[in-house]
Amino acid sequence: MNKIPFTKMHGAGNDYIYVDTIHHNIPDPAAAAIAWSDRHKGIGSDGLVLIGASPIPEADFSMRIFNADGSEAMMCGNASRCIGKYLYERGLTKKKEIRLLTLSGVKTLWLKVRDDDVESVTVDMLQPLFEDDTLFKDMQNLEKGTFVSMGNPHYVIFTDNVDQVGEKGHSLECHPAFPQRCNIELAHVIDNNTIHTRVWERGSGITMACGTGACATAVAAALTGRTGRSAQVVMDGGTLHIEWHESDNHVYMTGPAEFVYDGEINII
Repeated sequence: MNKIPFTKMHGAGNDYIYVDTIHHNIPDPAAAAIAWSDRHKGIGSDGLVLIGASPIPEADFSMRIFNADGSEAMMCGNASRCIGKYLYERGLTKKKEIRLLTLSGVKTLWLKVRDDDVESVTVDMLQPLFEDDTLFKDMQNLEKGTFVSMGNPHYVIFTDNVDQVGEKGHSLECHPAFPQRCNIELAHVIDNNTIHTRVWERGSGITMACGTGACATAVAAALTGRTGRSAQVVMDGGTLHIEWHESDNHVYMTGPAEFVYDGEINII
């Protein structure tokens, strides 16, 4: 059976399996994501990320993401930062500004490099959206929260008990209000610049962190007057710095990316 090389990486504890599909083909990425993400019988991860060539001149590389249940995601902030580190440190590019094509548009990555080591990555997550009939249908019986699309749907609930994320996430991910399912964040504002957030990612369940979820949380907090437009979002796996700029209405996310290990696995 043919084997394929992979790299395990994480951004603030949000761990994915990365494969360079410029050089290696995965015939059935959805099936591979399910099998490889299994934490008992596979590699173990929140999903599978494919790094590819860009089919359009407006981007340098492309990214596809498959959740642990095999569903394809539109965007992942933590994965995009890891891709920036992977591309630079594995020699696929020497650019410190990289344009990455995702299903939710082209994202620009800025790499902070010291001695050829990518210490952190800032991602332009573009503008948040608050109304989208394809992602969110207003329903009066839905628990009070704030809907924010960061290229993928998020529903942020402010609470003093973020540890209910499993119960709330399980019940709300597939709520009729969300035609394409939804990521659920439970958030507690610590002070004007700090938010504690726990995340239920659609297709993966509770995760250690979520980049788009951190962005959605910071935007929801600023929108509802709980914080300013800049915040540290503290999640189970680490902290991300989020800024929602007034000048262009874009959200900028900065955080770490780390290699875990390399390996080979049988192609599904």
